[in-house]
Amino acid sequence: MNSYHVAEPTQGKIASTRLAALVGLLLTVLSGCGPRANIPMRPADLPGLLSPSDSGAVLARSLAPVLYLQRDETFPLVRSAAVIHPQKRIIAYHLLWRDDVNGSWIPLTVPTDQEIVWVGYDSSNVPTEVWTYWHGAILHTRWPRSQVAINVQWGKHGSLPRGIDESDLPAFRTLNFFYASTMFLLPDILLSNTMRKGPMGFFHSYKRYRDFSRPMLLAPRLDAVVRATDPDRVLRALFGKYSRKPAWPPGISTTSCAPTATPNC
Repeated sequence: MNSYHVAEPTQGKIASTRLAALVGLLLTVLSGCGPRANIPMRPADLPGLLSPSDSGAVLARSLAPVLYLQRDETFPLVRSAAVIHPQKRIIAYHLLWRDDVNGSWIPLTVPTDQEIVWVGYDSSNVPTEVWTYWHGAILHTRWPRSQVAINVQWGKHGSLPRGIDESDLPAFRTLNFFYASTMFLLPDILLSNTMRKGPMGFFHSYKRYRDFSRPMLLAPRLDAVVRATDPDRVLRALFGKYSRKPAWPPGISTTSCAPTATPNC
């Protein structure tokens, strides 16, 4: 009986081996280029730091929002600070997440994710307005004089006032768009995982993408409460290198007012 064997194409095996080696080399190079998070130790003293018993610190903690994380969120909130505006009835809550699901492999990118929620309040210290930073836009809504609640987007941590009409979100910055991006930006997510441990992707339904069911009280997690118009020194000391997003919503000054200046200086 004659015997035979199937000859494997040698040229194809060599090409596949070279391709695998090239991909491995590329990932090695990229993993050496991307930045690493370097969050400083909590400083003992910060400019403008308020003591826990200070009336401003008490107010900031009482108005701190409840964050509702998407149920599959993996990046932790590593630092947070409340900044009270000296002249306006508004408090900025700066949130530092460990990372963003996208772009961590890109050289010179900021290796953490800063987000901001602003709470406006009236003369009775009750919240009446909320602003949030949302992918380059600042969302604004009136608030019904109750506990402020914020939905936190999976992986990217964009902040949405809970109950906001999602049809009002800017074009190409809707939840539908970002859900789709978890699929067409999957290579980016995988490359980002060469830099740090993170999710391999979002492999669930759109309904689950919108499932903000993990409440997190921000008040006990605040690392500092300060009073300042320009919080940069405080945030650099507390966050290290950060994204330096707008300190205040449009129309709110970042400079101190003179005693005779108008309230909206």
